[in-house]
Amino acid sequence: MLTALLLPLLLVAAGGSVDLYAAYNQRLHMQNQLDGAMLAAARESDYDEQKQTVTDFLSAFDEETNDTEETVSLAERLQVTPNKDGSLTGGYAQNYPTSFLGLIGVSALPLSVESSVMGSVSTATSTPASCIYVLGNQSQAVLINSGVNLKSTNCRVDVASTSAPAFIMNSGSTVQTAKFCVRGTNYIKNGGTLTNLEVGCLANADPYAGKLPEPTVPSTCTTSGVKDGRTITLEPGVHCDVTFNGSPTITFKPGLHIIKGRMIANSGSTIIASGVTFYFPDVNSELRANGGLTFTGTAPTSGTYKGILMFEKTSNAANNANKQQYIFNGSKGETLEGIIYLPNRDVTYNSTTNQTARISLVANTVIMNSSNWMLEPYDGGPSTGGSGSQTVRLTK
Repeated sequence: MLTALLLPLLLVAAGGSVDLYAAYNQRLHMQNQLDGAMLAAARESDYDEQKQTVTDFLSAFDEETNDTEETVSLAERLQVTPNKDGSLTGGYAQNYPTSFLGLIGVSALPLSVESSVMGSVSTATSTPASCIYVLGNQSQAVLINSGVNLKSTNCRVDVASTSAPAFIMNSGSTVQTAKFCVRGTNYIKNGGTLTNLEVGCLANADPYAGKLPEPTVPSTCTTSGVKDGRTITLEPGVHCDVTFNGSPTITFKPGLHIIKGRMIANSGSTIIASGVTFYFPDVNSELRANGGLTFTGTAPTSGTYKGILMFEKTSNAANNANKQQYIFNGSKGETLEGIIYLPNRDVTYNSTTNQTARISLVANTVIMNSSNWMLEPYDGGPSTGGSGSQTVRLTK
């Protein structure tokens, strides 16, 4: 009889230990998530952006774990407070639903964590600069196929995807960069060489979002239709659905060239674009080369579009929601220098570089096929909010 009376108490005690241990592990996980969110937020200069960054960072985690009968919104359980010394403090609370303690009326254990960060700007940086930003949060955001040979001394690649797998790398490929930073932790590597991979890494955010000046597109076309000739020169302006017959040498004069619709250069063509900015007013506009292309493109070094080699319209929500493919086919040789801002494009890179490309590429996803790509950071573009690198650290 005594055993029968004590059995429920023993069950609650043993089960309660299990609940407490699980709650302890959950709190550690919450602390790690909050620390990561606060470090990301410290890189923003505006308080509203800081708070939104923390909220976005925690949203997916919170939806997965806050499974209680009385749901309290994340906004009510999350606090982000700026401090007088320039630091930022975050507090995050969550209930852990118990399994055994519910027998004695304890259905949930309240958990809370706190984190503080300090951000500062320094004129020198010890971390590599980003050359490629892959923004899409989807499976296989980066695909590295056999035959890829990407080499860089000072570049980092930033992959924002947390999906499974965030990237796939196949055998027979080599990617040697200063850092290959992937926000997610799930990936597939079927072989090949990939140096300096870091998963669960705080990928750098899009540095150009909302900062590139979009031009007004004139209603009339400067160039349109089919063009013949071995040598063709194009003035700055609007080029509407242009096709070049044969394999000409096409020279774009310095300035802004708006590509409206599809511009097609046949195999064997040569494109020279020095001091040029290409602008695509929608995701269906592109400069397409049918392979065998020699392409030299450098961005302006001054003026409104300083540092911008290619960019697209991003101020239209419908345009942003309609991701499209963009193919680089400079298979005979390519020299690029400047910002290539295509956040609404799934970029496929089939090119070979004769010289080191100095670029800052932003894309939704990236596929690298058989390509020889020498890459280093581009630092001649417009200011993105600071004169130096930003150093952030946890203070609590």
